[in-house]
Amino acid sequence: MKKTLLSTLLAAALVSCGQPKQEAVKQLPTRTPEAEKLLANLKTIPQKGYMFGHHDDTNYGIGWEFEEGRSDVQSVCGDYPGVISFDLGHVELGDSVTLDKVPFDKVRKEIINQYNRGGMVSLSWHLDNPMTDGDSWDVSDTTVVASILPGGDKHEKFMGWMGRLADFLNSLQTADGTKVPVLFRPWHEHTGSWFWWGQKLCSTEQYKALWRMTYDFLQKEEANHVLYAYSPGTEFTDSTSYLERYPGDDIIDLVGFDTYQSASRDFYVEKARKALGILTEVAKAHDKAMALTETGFEGVKDPMWWTGTLAEVLEGYPVSYVLVWRNARERVTHFYAPYPGQESANDFVTFYNDSTTLFAADVKEILYK
Repeated sequence: MKKTLLSTLLAAALVSCGQPKQEAVKQLPTRTPEAEKLLANLKTIPQKGYMFGHHDDTNYGIGWEFEEGRSDVQSVCGDYPGVISFDLGHVELGDSVTLDKVPFDKVRKEIINQYNRGGMVSLSWHLDNPMTDGDSWDVSDTTVVASILPGGDKHEKFMGWMGRLADFLNSLQTADGTKVPVLFRPWHEHTGSWFWWGQKLCSTEQYKALWRMTYDFLQKEEANHVLYAYSPGTEFTDSTSYLERYPGDDIIDLVGFDTYQSASRDFYVEKARKALGILTEVAKAHDKAMALTETGFEGVKDPMWWTGTLAEVLEGYPVSYVLVWRNARERVTHFYAPYPGQESANDFVTFYNDSTTLFAADVKEILYK
């Protein structure tokens, strides 16, 4: 009996020695509590109204830049937007300033400020073309996405860019070490072909692989305070075409789209409301929050645009937020929010005072509770 037991133990030991050691599988990080709360509240906030957002709101405006606490929106209505978005273009290059010449240290500070005042942060990424070293709008080569996927000759270069992105995202921490939850919106407006990741520049499979690679890398880098938004333009005609390049429910947290008024008011309203109807179907079917992720009317040439156009577009749809683009200090006709004295400022105050529009003070006790 003893001999049999000893033989068995010896055999087991020999088999064990002959097997390669199994490496422990690293558990990918779950979302931070703050990110989980933000996501949950993005889904329920339409019951109260919708947040108003503005790009680069506290970085610069018409006639000013980098003034502590200043905001064109706040100067008009007395409160900051519920959502402020910032762009990370050139973080991939290791530059000290963004493509819009805003110091990254200032971007980081304003992201933390917006979180501390109770508002939400969205991030876009107009990154350079890794093949040509041109900008996001350089569509001179149709193989860029293929070149940065695994096996592509620009893959390692792009992974270095992703590393710099992850470092910046992970640096978004308050004084007590809390990671600031952010909504990341890369690879946007892909249904057009004006960016190097656009519709005619890569296949559906390549676009989805780009999203998967981005998500997996940031997960590996423990950027677990990041939520993800999918936002094409308005080229889609139904839910099927909207979802054609959708990377998956396990990646995406919020669905949206970008559209601007460039022609008549009626054309814009009709186009936007049709797209919002489709988006509502998609959001419900996939249990996602939804938003009008970029919109606006350059120069806001209609003095009643806020209550007479934008509010009408959004009425009846469960959007979490609507965001207008930036007020460029270097191009004084390129602005999308009012500033003191601008012809739509009075109407914007009416828009602000409506119970359905939510600004920073309105969501202070909502988003992270």
